[in-house]
Amino acid sequence: MYNDVKEVLLSEEQIADKVLELAQLISEDFAGKPLMVIGVLKGANVFVADLIRKISIPLELDFMAISSYGTSTQSSGIVKILKDLDKDIKGLHVLVVEDIIDTGLTLSYLTENLRSRGAAAIEICTLLDKPERRKAHIDVKYKGFNIPDEFVVGYGIDYAEKYRHLPFVGILKEEAYQ
Repeated sequence: MYNDVKEVLLSEEQIADKVLELAQLISEDFAGKPLMVIGVLKGANVFVADLIRKISIPLELDFMAISSYGTSTQSSGIVKILKDLDKDIKGLHVLVVEDIIDTGLTLSYLTENLRSRGAAAIEICTLLDKPERRKAHIDVKYKGFNIPDEFVVGYGIDYAEKYRHLPFVGILKEEAYQ
């Protein structure tokens, strides 16, 4: 499986350092506020688990599963909620945690959906961002790394449900997904 990775883009150590940095910022910014962290499944599961263990303030955790990719490498543009929240978010400060923001279309849909539920505020935290691919405007308050327009896997990010377990973020060789 490591043979399918063309290049390690972000090491395990780089990711750990960035997770700690983001957690410290989030802890400062949300101190004294009722915080609901919403992890976007499945890709953000590893990131959100590491992140919340480093956040030093009380929080609640929930998950949503949304999809616009399926097993493709390109977004279909049609967003489906596969798993909704278990709790009402009205009046809570919401932190949406994503693995990667590409076009922004899925996250734009999700944040509008959450706003309609009466959250006090919604902020976004992403490990990876591909700003040059953006099709929808997204305000990202907490960003790990800007990355090039490459197909990446690892640290929770998959291709066809493979590679999530890799401890780093790597660029997948084209022959692995074509």
